Amino acid sequence: MRPGDLFVAVGGGVAYLDDARANGAVATLVPDDDFAAMAAIGRAARERITARVVAITGSVGKTSTKDILTALLRPQANVVGAEDGYNNELGVPLTLCRVEADTDVVVTEMGMRGPGQIRALAEIARPHVGLITAIAPVHLELLGSIENIARAKAELLEFVEIGIVPANEPLLAHYEARRFEAPAVEARNGHLVVNSVEFSFTARHQAANAAAALAALDALGYPPPPGPVEVEFSRWRSQEVALPGGGLLINDAWNANPVAMRAALAHLEERAAGRRTVAILGDMAELGPDAPAYHEEIGRTAGTVAIVIGVGELARGYDPDAWAPTAVEAVELARELVRPGDAVLVKGSRSVGLEIVAEALTQ
Repeated sequence: MRPGDLFVAVGGGVAYLDDARANGAVATLVPDDDFAAMAAIGRAARERITARVVAITGSVGKTSTKDILTALLRPQANVVGAEDGYNNELGVPLTLCRVEADTDVVVTEMGMRGPGQIRALAEIARPHVGLITAIAPVHLELLGSIENIARAKAELLEFVEIGIVPANEPLLAHYEARRFEAPAVEARNGHLVVNSVEFSFTARHQAANAAAALAALDALGYPPPPGPVEVEFSRWRSQEVALPGGGLLINDAWNANPVAMRAALAHLEERAAGRRTVAILGDMAELGPDAPAYHEEIGRTAGTVAIVIGVGELARGYDPDAWAPTAVEAVELARELVRPGDAVLVKGSRSVGLEIVAEALTQ
């Protein structure tokens, strides 16, 4: 808390009302309905906003695309980008509340777990530009089919002046929107060049996200800035940390699904550069009845990795070299099996909490 802030007691926050007041809260709010209260605050903030509003959603890549677009805008506009993965009923209003009078563009992110949720968030944010990064098998447990996922994501397009979708996605082909194509990519000076724009990152699976961000940048009327564009990705998303003996840790512990997992494994092989590879892979959640088959498929993809450590019940499907039921037990396995000089990937769904394994390896 800082003097002048509003303190909203969400969930257990009611225990901190006295602390908030002591630290300068101008007011405290204990709502009857947390989400409804934050939605009302978000709408009130949106009424005051003169900046252009961008909303980014998609089955994969939305946070990284948000980070890339924010980096593209920063040299030439006053931009507010959503923090980390602030993309739900709390996160979208919080992002809108950070917008100031001199803000030119606000980049919001919108996630969902079922139908109607993107529509509810878009009704609060009222975006000018709406971008769908990709459609992939995520949240199948609640939505049942990839067609339903596409329909739920496309709710965003009902609210925008300019919609942007991937050109190669047939499930979005009938929507009126701009299309972004698969990008031209080359490696240069340890950086990735996407559609002639040089970026600071090396991960090839970020190229599609960069192409999406460049399409949104064009829709806003801004040119690409001179490169290299320095992108600071949100925490636990392909973050690279040096390990002892020339080793490398790729901390991608924020979340996982089959598409993102395949991309991360390919990135591990590329970044290993001859080092022994270790993949510490957690469950991929919310994949519905076909979850075991998806995990077996990723296990086959990981067949070229020297050591695979599975974490969580579904992770048995990877046919791992070692297995732990939880991230806590996986810490000891990792310390035992990872050697100096290894290239290590840590990736799993948010529910597995593999960031503690990545943190242990850096210690």
